[in-house]
Amino acid sequence: MIVLFKTLFYLSAFIIFWSMIGYPFTIKILGKIYKNRQLVKDYNHQPTVTVMVVAHNEEKVIQEKLKNLLELDYPKEKIEFLVSSDNSTDRTNEIVRQFIKDNPHVKIKLYEVKERKGKTNAQNEAQKTVKTDYLIMTDANSMLDKNSAKELMAAFASQDIAYVCGRLEIINEKASEVSAAENSYWDKDLNIREVESRIQTITAGNGALYACKTKEYHDFNPIYSHDSSMPLFYALRGKRAIANHDAIAYEKAGEVIEDEFGRKVRMNRIILKHILPNFRLLNILKYRWFTFFYFGHRSCRYLLWIAHFLLLITNILLVNDSKIYLIVLIIQLAFYILALTKAILKINNKYLTLIYYYTVTIIAQWVGVYNIVVGKSKPFWEKAESTR
Repeated sequence: MIVLFKTLFYLSAFIIFWSMIGYPFTIKILGKIYKNRQLVKDYNHQPTVTVMVVAHNEEKVIQEKLKNLLELDYPKEKIEFLVSSDNSTDRTNEIVRQFIKDNPHVKIKLYEVKERKGKTNAQNEAQKTVKTDYLIMTDANSMLDKNSAKELMAAFASQDIAYVCGRLEIINEKASEVSAAENSYWDKDLNIREVESRIQTITAGNGALYACKTKEYHDFNPIYSHDSSMPLFYALRGKRAIANHDAIAYEKAGEVIEDEFGRKVRMNRIILKHILPNFRLLNILKYRWFTFFYFGHRSCRYLLWIAHFLLLITNILLVNDSKIYLIVLIIQLAFYILALTKAILKINNKYLTLIYYYTVTIIAQWVGVYNIVVGKSKPFWEKAESTR
């Protein structure tokens, strides 16, 4: 049994280390090795485009969003706008209809989803009405830089590129410790994605701003999200999913931990299926860097919930075997005590906040797993008011 405990202990420690330190460090090295491989853009590539906005009860932001879309710097004869309203019960549809009436010179359509099944389903239904060559998707509360559509299309410079995502900039990082922690995490993740994109393909996108070829759009099960499913889908078919961080969307992060916790629980609604979503990924000779990227950036992260649990349990069982286990146990307990101290005393300290934020992320994974096991995972969620 001691051999089993030690195996689980070191395996769990490796998963945590590789996810949080080893992989980011390796990516930084790879970024320097491949520094001459830059994103190729073709600004003459300006195909017909539909910008789709998915909205559920977004009366607070939908008019601002529509005005924002009209400011996009893209040939007017080549761009259309589509609002897919996911069974909205507030004034969202009314506001969109009035905006369409007030702007007869602009190609704007409203698609009303009759039964609320979540964002992905709303996209699946509305996409079937799209006639343009490309489809840009964005959230109702994400405001786009005027060059974002032009930048996304310019990045489709070769036939093997099927998906391009932009860069999400958090605009309220100074509003609270929670939004600051999310901004810190997101900046690090963007750096990783930029290198993955240059070398081969990214492992996940973001829902604020991304695009694909309309003919290559895939109807995913509504429980899945495009963020995690689209890049994987295309990569397994020999296509590239890349990031163009000159295409920018601006958005607020949750300002209270309850908002961010809820968002992370939603993100983990299919965590078990994404640890190893397809055995073909193990074929490193075929998928090359993507296998490495997915293991470090996705699989290890999706295993953090169980890795932390096993590390603590096996550490307790092995504590009398060696002083090294005692030291590690003290470090673990101190880490969780610091997170608890932050939660109870609300101490304003940058490092305590990061420890607390990380611990909340792990707990959110556990809640996600629990929801999967008991059948409570759902494809829709209630928006965080602090992000509006």
